[in-house]
Amino acid sequence: MPKTGKNDHARRDELPSTLQRSDQKAQDTFAKTYDSALESYDQDEERAARAAYASLKHSYEKVGDHWEPKEKRGPSDKHAEQGIRSSEPTAGGVDANASKEHLYKLARELDVKGRSKMDKDQLVHALQKANDAATRKARSK
Repeated sequence: MPKTGKNDHARRDELPSTLQRSDQKAQDTFAKTYDSALESYDQDEERAARAAYASLKHSYEKVGDHWEPKEKRGPSDKHAEQGIRSSEPTAGGVDANASKEHLYKLARELDVKGRSKMDKDQLVHALQKANDAATRKARSK
C-alpha cells in the first residue's frame, strides 16, 4: 500500500510507529522512497521497506522511540557502507559512524547506565538496546 497521500506527504497511519513520532521530513523521506521502490521492485513490500529504511538512515538516526536528523549525512554503519550483501551487522538505526562524543551524548540523553566506561562499540550496542526499549514502551501506551 502506498505510503504517500494525495498531498505528497506521508500517510501517518501507514508508517511504522517510530516514524509516526518523527518529524515530517523523516516521514516523507521514508514514504517517498518506499513508494518509488515498490514500483521498481515489482510490488515487493519487504524489499521496498529495506530501501526506505536505508534511505532514512542516510539522513536520520534512531534516538529512543523516534528518528532525528543526523549531524552528518552518510552511511550509518559498516553494513550500510557495504550494501545489501554485507555480512556486517546493522546498527539498527544508531549512527555507528558518529563520533564517540556524539554517541555518549545520546547515551546520556537516554540514561544508559555505565556509559562513561564504554568504548564506542559498546555505546552503539547500548544505544540499540535503549532505542528498542523506548520503542516498546511507546508502543504499549
